[in-house]
Amino acid sequence: MRDPLPIVPLAAPPSATVNVPGSKSITNRALIMAALAAGTTTLEGALFADDTRAMLAALAALGIEISVQDEAAGVLTVVGCGGKLPGKEVSLDAHQSGTTGRFLPPLVALSEAPVVVDGHPQLRARPMDDQITALRLMGVRVEELGESGRLPLRITGPPTGRSVALPGDVSSQFITGMLIAGAVSGLDLRLTTAAVSRPYLDMTTAVMEAFGATVSADDGTVWAVRGGYTSPGIYRIEPDASAASYFLAAAAISGGRVRIEGLGRASLQGDVAFADVLADMGAEVSVEDDTIEVQGRGLRGIDVDLRHISDTAPTLAVVAAFAEGPTTITGIGFIRGKESDRIAAPVAELNRCGVIAEEIDDGFIVRPGGRLHGARFDTYEDHRMAMAFSLVGLMVDGVAINDPGCVAKTFPGFFAALEQLR
Repeated sequence: MRDPLPIVPLAAPPSATVNVPGSKSITNRALIMAALAAGTTTLEGALFADDTRAMLAALAALGIEISVQDEAAGVLTVVGCGGKLPGKEVSLDAHQSGTTGRFLPPLVALSEAPVVVDGHPQLRARPMDDQITALRLMGVRVEELGESGRLPLRITGPPTGRSVALPGDVSSQFITGMLIAGAVSGLDLRLTTAAVSRPYLDMTTAVMEAFGATVSADDGTVWAVRGGYTSPGIYRIEPDASAASYFLAAAAISGGRVRIEGLGRASLQGDVAFADVLADMGAEVSVEDDTIEVQGRGLRGIDVDLRHISDTAPTLAVVAAFAEGPTTITGIGFIRGKESDRIAAPVAELNRCGVIAEEIDDGFIVRPGGRLHGARFDTYEDHRMAMAFSLVGLMVDGVAINDPGCVAKTFPGFFAALEQLR
């Protein structure tokens, strides 16, 4: 779906409980661990979207047996290989999925057959240098088949090294991929710089432990993983906190009430902290163990470091446009290398609809106060830009979203879910 999609403003502030699909981040982690585990695992609540379908297809191509029982409920079964990945010489397509493209290289290195990992041109543009260097230092042969430091890569294992160093300030996905695969034979991983998106690493270790691996971290800079994986039998995946952020933001800007069930204090996902940011801006927020509810109130601008919940930056850019006073978002320089430049893109689209916004080195500043008006928003083939800027259309006439189909990357039913607010 590439034609512009008009967004109709809300007739009244919403009062709704919104259902969001399973977590993409947890689904793709659990799929790899279930594939490597001894035994058969049933996943419940798994996400079926472009990013997770890319992972499912890659695992199947590697020889992992996967069967889907109920796609609507996210139920599927994975027969694990017990840490002995079938030695198949194949080419894998990660499409636009960053988790798939960055989790697969350490995984396929466990095979003794050469495996090519490639992806969509958008994914090919994203840097892989740090992971390539780390794999080579562990004795893995990595051939760069295209532009240096980018996909496609031909990877031939197995690794001979059991320790490696990686910078922590580029992408948590590199670290996660090495940790997940490293548990099979044992790995000591040292971070040379402080980790960004640290909650994603905490999520990784929590899922690893649920699948029987042993993980220890010394002040978050030295990680030791051991023990391989054993199926837990059934593993339940919680709703996606990043997806939930759009609906919580809708409540905040509209003065409405939105409740999300299945997420709360007990969540594995760091993006539940987006609710705390909304509270700092003036929204009334209630967080229980497994529910989050936001009631919109008058919003005020804030200064906030989003380095640990950076996927919510485009969403917060939109919320800031409806606040009183400027909002400065920092700590997110690394998100220029995401699906789009998520600093330049939100600034450009806010300016398009009459909001003054400007880039800074590690973030951006939003200065509301002008007359917010409708616009046809570009989405840069970035699902998060499409979902975030659709929120403007809930409040302002004349909004349309270019290439709305890009939301299929992580949330195919997003625009139908948005209708729950009516």
